[in-house]
Amino acid sequence: MTVSLRPHHLLCLLTYLGKGYTVDFVRNYDRIVERLNAGEPLRLVSGPDDICQPMLKEETCHCRGSSVVERDRLAAAEISDVLGSEIETGGNLSLSGGRVRDLRTAFQAGSIRSACAGCEWRRLCSVIARDGFKDCRLTAP
Repeated sequence: MTVSLRPHHLLCLLTYLGKGYTVDFVRNYDRIVERLNAGEPLRLVSGPDDICQPMLKEETCHCRGSSVVERDRLAAAEISDVLGSEIETGGNLSLSGGRVRDLRTAFQAGSIRSACAGCEWRRLCSVIARDGFKDCRLTAP
């Protein structure tokens, strides 16, 4: 199988430690992280992805909004720079330990945070990065 992921969720994964919008959202996110930690590849998608699924039934779901599409665009460009190759919709990507480390280093330095502007989780993610990503669930194989 393959995890479907929108580009800005690659950033969210870096600081995920079990907090989220709802209990169902966190359960789903935990399952996705387990799959990625087991080495399952991911496919980059445009629009709602596997992480969004529990939110799609909510009336106030932001997963299809233009601001989220812009977050994806910004994240894809900055992540591509860090990884040294363009990431694009429809492409597959595996998250090795080295890639996760490189992305976290860039995240901590602030060089891949443009997509985080205006995000309600930005402050929490900044604290997590400052503290060295302690207790984050994504470990990658």
